[in-house]
Amino acid sequence: MVTSFPARPPRAALSLTTLLLVLAGLLGTALTAPPARAASLVQVGSFGSNPGNLAMYAYRPDGLPGGRPLVVLLHGCTQNASGYFANSGWRTYADQWGFALVLPQTSSANNSSSCFNWFQTGDTTRGQGEAASIRAMVAYAVAEYGTDPSRVYVSGLSAGGAMSAVMLATYPDVFAAGSIAAGLAYRCASSLTEASGCQYGPTSRTPQQWGDLVRNAYPGYTGRYPRVAVWQGQSDYTVVPANGAQLRDQWTNVRGVSQTPASTRSLTGGTTLKVYGDDDVRLYEISGMGHGLPVDPGNAADQCGATAAYFLDTICSAYHDARFFGLDGGAQPSPSPTPTITPSPSPSVTPSATPPGVCVRASNYAHTTAGRAYQSGGYTYAKGSNDAMGLWNTFTTHALRQTGPDYWVLADGQC
Repeated sequence: MVTSFPARPPRAALSLTTLLLVLAGLLGTALTAPPARAASLVQVGSFGSNPGNLAMYAYRPDGLPGGRPLVVLLHGCTQNASGYFANSGWRTYADQWGFALVLPQTSSANNSSSCFNWFQTGDTTRGQGEAASIRAMVAYAVAEYGTDPSRVYVSGLSAGGAMSAVMLATYPDVFAAGSIAAGLAYRCASSLTEASGCQYGPTSRTPQQWGDLVRNAYPGYTGRYPRVAVWQGQSDYTVVPANGAQLRDQWTNVRGVSQTPASTRSLTGGTTLKVYGDDDVRLYEISGMGHGLPVDPGNAADQCGATAAYFLDTICSAYHDARFFGLDGGAQPSPSPTPTITPSPSPSVTPSATPPGVCVRASNYAHTTAGRAYQSGGYTYAKGSNDAMGLWNTFTTHALRQTGPDYWVLADGQC
């Protein structure tokens, strides 16, 4: 429940026996010596102003250069930073694609269930409380780690998801995009009593009214608001599905796009993805999933995380969010459809303007960025025909021929 649930120079010669003993000793040492220390989650003792009384934990992959992105991860009630780091799957992509993580942690001193106080006005106002502490952590990471201030993102679960909405609303000048899992709309509640009402039932507000709550969080702000992904289990009885719809209404209004999806498609794990505007807002609705963060343990490119309390085996949300944020090196590509429910093109890939019949030979990566193909699970497929093209990289090349509007077939040896 959002409000209450829950590191002497060698001798000139050696006898054969001595040499064998030395080699055996070296081999034994190699087999028993501990592995080289890798990057780990560490606590930062002091990070600046901390009016919200939060702890800061950070993770930087080994050899991470400056100028890389930063993702802030916010745990749910009864959870902590280390558990969220271990189970959410985000470490996999931080290591693979090269970005830093910051994990704020609250405690029972702030909230009896160790929830972020997403419903307290003193913690959800710009420059105050927990929101200000999280902002200070971002400033510390930018200054000390050299992370890119223009590529800062936030993601969270439950109370942490609701707090992600707080950060996106109060600091739209800091965060480029965010993700909210089993969370609630910004300022759905301003007291503990109201919080329970929001969790268990819909709140009667129009999209304009929801949007105004965000715009009032930073009066006078004229910049672009962050892009937002929303994850909602359809069998969640702790934060009921109406909250996902309310988040959709709030952020589509803030982004100035329609509440009618531009496309709808099916993904793994019983997931339906609805995309609004030009990939401004995403709503992932997961059939049969209860209250928790979607993970999908496994070794495939789009699998991650570990199951535990409130980490539910359905789909790897970290993979989809990292790509939505553009952390994989692409231009925020959309997930590949498995099948399309409404036949609209991916909102983040411009349909090819190449005249039908034209044949193009290029790398799999170039084909996907040009909209002639898409990638799924690290493999490439021709758009329209779904012809398999092998690994998604810059080394594998194929020829594709356009045979219709946005329809390509494999044409090796033909051009």
